[in-house]
Amino acid sequence: MTAPRHIAVIDIGKTNAKLALVEAGNLTEIDVRTRPNTVRPGPPWPHFDLDGHWNFLLDGLAGMQAAHGIDAISVTTHGAAAVLLDAEGGLAAPMLDYEHDGPGASAAAYDAIRPPFAETGSPRLPNGLNLGAQLHWMLTEDASVAARVAHVVTYPQYWGFRLTGARATDVSSLGCHTDLWNPWAGRFSSLPARLGLADRFAPARHSSDVLGTVSAKVAARTGLGRDTPVACGIHDSNASLYPHLLGRDAPFAIVSTGTWVVVMAVGGRPVDLDPARDTLVNVSARGEPVPSARFMGGREYERLRGDGTAPTPQDRAAVLSGLHCLPAVERGTGPFPARHGGFTAEPPTEGARTLALAWYLALMTDTCLTLAGAAGPVVVEGPFARNADYLDMLAALHDRVEASGSATGTSAGAAMLVASAPRVAAGPAITCSDRRALRAYAERWRARVEGRDG
Repeated sequence: MTAPRHIAVIDIGKTNAKLALVEAGNLTEIDVRTRPNTVRPGPPWPHFDLDGHWNFLLDGLAGMQAAHGIDAISVTTHGAAAVLLDAEGGLAAPMLDYEHDGPGASAAAYDAIRPPFAETGSPRLPNGLNLGAQLHWMLTEDASVAARVAHVVTYPQYWGFRLTGARATDVSSLGCHTDLWNPWAGRFSSLPARLGLADRFAPARHSSDVLGTVSAKVAARTGLGRDTPVACGIHDSNASLYPHLLGRDAPFAIVSTGTWVVVMAVGGRPVDLDPARDTLVNVSARGEPVPSARFMGGREYERLRGDGTAPTPQDRAAVLSGLHCLPAVERGTGPFPARHGGFTAEPPTEGARTLALAWYLALMTDTCLTLAGAAGPVVVEGPFARNADYLDMLAALHDRVEASGSATGTSAGAAMLVASAPRVAAGPAITCSDRRALRAYAERWRARVEGRDG
């Protein structure tokens, strides 16, 4: 196969669905199209608009093919997600939104069958954030689902299935706090058998495997060549990690930012992960376990951000004098799931709000880095890589912090599954504005969080 020049990346995040055309030589996005990932209310339960996404993707692929040409396709999606297929390849059930509280109704029954953290590296999470809990609830909520399910595919591979007709799961999606995978043994956990689905999960493959080529129907609809290859696909946080796995020596840590802030520590310090604090073991595209920690930073940012006014020196002085944002804004997740947080006082200005929130997000990220045993450079991917105040605080607490130059690390990482892309160069280190003042602020924040402030 000729080395691809243009890779179309299907990138389905929790908030938005995106199609990006990536130039393989420099990993830049030369065409981007998006649509909201709106949750439909049901019946039978809150679910995603998969057919709407499919039409959006086909239209986008056709447009990109006509304008630029497409040589290969790769896929990345959010985690905690799978699609149940019937024997004809249609939906056996709508794809449940993992934030729906339905699985909570059967939590006790699910807890009785879920494997321990020592087997899966997967903490017990609320609602449907454990994919196993989603499956358990759907099977018990609607007894007819079990009879209809012929195949279970993880979410990136659902789009691969629609493109190629080939069914698969991938190790990075199975290793994303699903309870379904043993990351140390590299195989399914005991849970699929307990759910009665052991023979219905599609085979687990590495993310960079070629799933197949586009079907005749897709080729006719989009103008793509029938020989256009489609990569198996990858969980989005692991897509951010993948270029660095290929181009960096351990130890290092990747901070993937979006709806979730996910910290992944490669070659870091040995730590005992605490599942009660939203630590977990992710699985890389290579199938290797990666100690991780996370919090819902993007969602918290959207809840508290205000109008985004840039802080002034006066705002900085006001925040340094004692204005903090404390965890957890999104309760039930992150390192402090039982706390009820927010600003310690109403911010005096919008600029002060912007700054205190940025520093809060950085301090939560630092907490996650510690919990995951991170060592070496810290590389920030995604939207927070453009937040100067966030980077300033993080740089005060770590010897080297880099901001990725990509608008999003997920598209580049997914493209690299099929492209012989250049080695990702280390970015310039962020220079901290006032290390002493920011470290003192961080220590006061920690004291308040830990109840040591008198």
